[in-house]
Amino acid sequence: MNPAKQQILEAAARLFEKQGYHATGLNEIIRESGAPKGSLYYYFPDGKEQIGAETALWSAGEMAGRIRQGLSQAEHPAEAVRLLALGIADAVEASGFAAGGPLMMLAAESVTRSERVNAACREAYRQMQAAFAETFSGNDDLAGFVLSTLEGAILLSRVQHSGEPLRSAAQHLYSYLKAR
Repeated sequence: MNPAKQQILEAAARLFEKQGYHATGLNEIIRESGAPKGSLYYYFPDGKEQIGAETALWSAGEMAGRIRQGLSQAEHPAEAVRLLALGIADAVEASGFAAGGPLMMLAAESVTRSERVNAACREAYRQMQAAFAETFSGNDDLAGFVLSTLEGAILLSRVQHSGEPLRSAAQHLYSYLKAR
């Protein structure tokens, strides 16, 4: 991928995660990315909606890679998920509760306002769920349960300004997966 396009996607992802899609303007994305203004219009001729959709898919690739990496850290899937959730809790706290769910804000805001962005978010979550399913022998339902539990715990951690919801989810997922 071209470095300027990469910079734009990374900046958009950080801004959408921190403040949401609608609160983020194109000029802010340009400023945050450090990319030339012309690059934004060259790589994203359809504007902000295209940036939102491509950011969702780019974020999915990044997150799926992190999920696979995190799940490879332990032999048993239960322990791997527990460690992943605890790592997310630490990251959410370290960000001052501004980060942790790169798709969360974008997905929530696009539900009724942009089919293009929402479709990209659905695909992004599908990719992340697939990364979990690889660890669970292709069990897509179990992967969806783990993903939705973690996403909900991330949201609660951000809202409550506490990593405790993620730490609690880590323990409950561990117990559930260990018993399977």
